[in-house]
Amino acid sequence: MPELAPIVADTLAAYYEGVRDKVHELVAPLSTEQLWRKPYPYGNSIGHLLLHVTGNLNNYIGARIVNTGYVRNRPLEFSDTSKRSKEQVLVDFDAAISMVAATIRRQSPEDWVAPYSDPTEPGTATRFGAFMRMAAHAYHHTGQIIYLSKELTKPAGH
Repeated sequence: MPELAPIVADTLAAYYEGVRDKVHELVAPLSTEQLWRKPYPYGNSIGHLLLHVTGNLNNYIGARIVNTGYVRNRPLEFSDTSKRSKEQVLVDFDAAISMVAATIRRQSPEDWVAPYSDPTEPGTATRFGAFMRMAAHAYHHTGQIIYLSKELTKPAGH
């Protein structure tokens, strides 16, 4: 019988990389200005959502599992006014995804069930649980980016 741990690692890492690829596809037609535009008076811009997902991964996986020393400023993920370039936002997002995928691929069977603790994630008790929750979180916001990118690229008057 095949070992489950490498199958889980390859599948889960590929899932995160698929999220990265989908995000790139969605933001490719957008300018930096569009990345930061909020098409509705409520909600977030794509740029702020990407800052948020990047911060989330760097915090819950990077700081908590990899011990990168990352210090999160969650409020700034939604309020940053610097409007950094689309290219830089994607470089930072890609680095977070790469860090997560590489970390997943390094997990041993024992690592998957290692205790995980964060006061803001009381329902997550194992590393596997942390990777799963963050994958769901990343795709939740990718769904919002799908909707926002369609709104930002639709022809005028529609």
